[in-house]
Amino acid sequence: QVQLVESGGGLVQAGGSLRLSCAASGRTFSIFFWGWFRQTPGKEREFVAAISYSGGSTYYADSVKGRFTISRDNAKNTVYLQMNNLQPEDTAVYFCAARRSIGVGVTRSEYDYWGQGTQVTVAS
Repeated sequence: QVQLVESGGGLVQAGGSLRLSCAASGRTFSIFFWGWFRQTPGKEREFVAAISYSGGSTYYADSVKGRFTISRDNAKNTVYLQMNNLQPEDTAVYFCAARRSIGVGVTRSEYDYWGQGTQVTVAS
């Protein structure tokens, strides 16, 4: 099992920045990809970004390319999502996820472990 705990969410003005953290514990050696997703009420959970365990491969949703950066610190078992130039449409609950299979996943069903989520609210 892998446990994930997100932190770093909050309220920010449009154009501002936040950095989300995801602390992992447990069998983290079994994880090939880490991901961030987000969800707003009444909508499907949406892929935001993913990074391979080695950090050599990263993937982003088109809506966040150039504004968000995913990174990881394996020594700390922590994955980060740096979010710059935030816009009101980025408002959502952000979830950290971990995938045990080889290859990037971009849908909810492709990830095996999930955190509880952290709220990000961007005011206009």
